[in-house]
Amino acid sequence: MPETLQGLAPVIGRNTRLVVLGSFPSVASLAAGEYYAHPRNQFWPLLSALWGIDLRALPYPQRLAEVKRRGLGIWDVYARCRRAGSLDSAIEDAEHNDLASLRRRAPGLQAIAHNGGESARAMALTRTLGVPVLRLPSSSPANASWSFERKLAAWRAAFVSCGLA
Repeated sequence: MPETLQGLAPVIGRNTRLVVLGSFPSVASLAAGEYYAHPRNQFWPLLSALWGIDLRALPYPQRLAEVKRRGLGIWDVYARCRRAGSLDSAIEDAEHNDLASLRRRAPGLQAIAHNGGESARAMALTRTLGVPVLRLPSSSPANASWSFERKLAAWRAAFVSCGLA
């Protein structure tokens, strides 16, 4: 059985208006200690296209500062789990993050967006927080059925709804 893995700390500021919730960091993200570190994950390219800034060219701490400055939060549904590899389908014995704390962490929260299907499994919980809950197409390279342009349109709609694009 795979070892228990620990996720990453939330990137949430007092002015966060939209939180994007992934499922659990990939092997590459855990190794780097950075959200969406796999080079083929489209998270950073999507944000770059939405905001007209090349976030991948920035050092990671500057990326996070830009994310927070613009009112975006990043976190995951699961705090820890067992998983061999990076596929969501391999997640076992998952423990949720304290998602109920999102309203306290981000008093101006306007919406929560689940990044992909595994994250969206927690929608019943996030809907109890009293803000709109959206399901975004996964930014993962495993979600090859959606083109970048189609993902971008869906992400743009969510970001526009909270004044982030």
